[in-house]
Amino acid sequence: MANLKLSHIYKVYDNGHKAVNDFSIDIKDQEFIVFVGPSGCGKSTTLRMVAGLETITAGDLFIGDTLVNDMEPKDRDIAMVFQSYALYPHMTVYENMAFGLRNRKMPEEEIKERVMKAAKMLDIEEYLDRQPKAMSGGQRQRVALGRALVRNPKVFLLDEPLSNLDAKLRSQMRSEITQLHKSLKTTFIYVTHDQVEAMTMGTRIVVMKLGYVQQIDTPMNLYNKPYNVFVAGFIGSPQMNFFDVTLKREGDNVIVKFADGDEVLVPYENVCKIHEDYLNGDKQVIFGIRPEHLNLSKENVGLKVVVNNIERLGKETIIYGKLGEKAEEFTLKDEGKNIIIKIDEDDNLEVGDVIHVLPNCEKVHFFDHESEITLMNKIPTVNTLHGRAVGDKMEVLNTTVDLPKVFKDALGGKEEFEINVPPHAIKEGDCFKLKVAKLERVDDENLAYLVNGDTYLFAIVGDDVKEGDEYNFDIVNEKVDVYHDGELILERIPEEEALFGTFSKTEVKEKGERVLHFFYNFNGYKVEALPENGYKINSIDGDNCYKNTYKYMIHKDNIRLSDHGLKGEVIKLLDYGMIKFAKVKVNDDEILIKVDNDFNEKEVYLEFDGKDISVYSTRIDMKIC
Repeated sequence: MANLKLSHIYKVYDNGHKAVNDFSIDIKDQEFIVFVGPSGCGKSTTLRMVAGLETITAGDLFIGDTLVNDMEPKDRDIAMVFQSYALYPHMTVYENMAFGLRNRKMPEEEIKERVMKAAKMLDIEEYLDRQPKAMSGGQRQRVALGRALVRNPKVFLLDEPLSNLDAKLRSQMRSEITQLHKSLKTTFIYVTHDQVEAMTMGTRIVVMKLGYVQQIDTPMNLYNKPYNVFVAGFIGSPQMNFFDVTLKREGDNVIVKFADGDEVLVPYENVCKIHEDYLNGDKQVIFGIRPEHLNLSKENVGLKVVVNNIERLGKETIIYGKLGEKAEEFTLKDEGKNIIIKIDEDDNLEVGDVIHVLPNCEKVHFFDHESEITLMNKIPTVNTLHGRAVGDKMEVLNTTVDLPKVFKDALGGKEEFEINVPPHAIKEGDCFKLKVAKLERVDDENLAYLVNGDTYLFAIVGDDVKEGDEYNFDIVNEKVDVYHDGELILERIPEEEALFGTFSKTEVKEKGERVLHFFYNFNGYKVEALPENGYKINSIDGDNCYKNTYKYMIHKDNIRLSDHGLKGEVIKLLDYGMIKFAKVKVNDDEILIKVDNDFNEKEVYLEFDGKDISVYSTRIDMKIC
């Protein structure tokens, strides 16, 4: 039994192709994790890195508490089941299952006991004397599972094990593998391109595209709350419908207007997490709705659809159509009008009929037209508040509070401004007060809907906050962005700062032994790196690491003022009221550091701890350690 941790895993081939990019996941003991995505997305490469069949370019892989990056496959206590079964054709089923155990010099009696137990579990006892060629595909797949099973591994890895089977066998084997996982109570990682397998088998699913993780979530969260258009279209069958629309709020409703002029109404409460910038009717967005969430309208209201084809499947009917009132010349090209509708009964529909459909307003999805990322995040990215500067004060949320000097300097005499406030930048305090309309539990946090006129302010609050409470809070000024007429005039303070430097090593003798020390170099200032990080950098870039330039990311809390260290010139002070920052020029870089309110130096010396520095390659966009 084992948990796994993959931390910032990359696979980069010699030609520079990045097959896997910054893959991170914590897998709990006994989870059934599925990697899913189209061919070439990196799912099998990731699985092979877990198995030890592919080297890891960068990142850390832990099985249990053991770092296994450089550990041989045979020592990782894992078992892998391949798409091709990989059985020895000249051996019997028994010999195939026993082969790995015999290589480990296990006593013959124990081998027999394990093989017979696995054969009984997989219902292949009567085939133990047969060779694989005399068995069906499903039976051979059971043998491959049995060969893995006899090893009692900590982790099972399965690489598209059902892709060679017909539809009926795949369905049967899906059920059998799921039952096997529950019986063994161990960790499974399963790779497939079939979203039906992913949805029916996984406790969590990793959706991948072009080497990047798109979303990691439970099957139902992927279905109900997809992060982007790719996930929304990949999960679900038939796939989600997508259309270009505009959104305009009018009172308690939002008008969804389609390209052909048709409109549907969605209650504002259902889409209140969408930022107000998208609700003015002048910005194109992508509307998504699943076929099963479209209903036929008997009142002839909603979207007009011409029926092009009908598939009657017994209990359900799938209708293929085009938006509009009349049939157009047939083409397979989707011009943003094709629509699929799944219903229980077809009401004697015929091809050529004009029907009206309405979306289930609780199941609608909206995505940004450029990034294709959802506009309905579980936790909204930001709240936009409108402010007005009056002397040394500002009016926000119908309340007058002190205007931070850094805001005043950025405004340069302008009065009107907007503040983008992330929900995490709202904390309990004394400046503002709003009523809690409702609470929602999201990813182990409490999301509060605070009533702000006819809209909401979203905040993360403690467990003691209840619906109906008057919530008193402050805004953390250094965590917000300030805009004037749509132009960013003051950016939030980042949690990390970037400095560019080189890398070096020193060889010394300690207690008579040769010891290497590694250093991050910042124009003469050296910070000792953790030995394991030094060896990682060297193993990735070889001797070139001592010639390369690296980007070093340093957390604010790891930057300290000192009387020696890295010299910098103070070029600006940023006064946020409760906290103050100094902008410091270091060589060609500029960073922000926390300082005391009475700080007024022109030059500083900075120190940081090498244990808390992250290293990024500038040659390839990649986190090394």
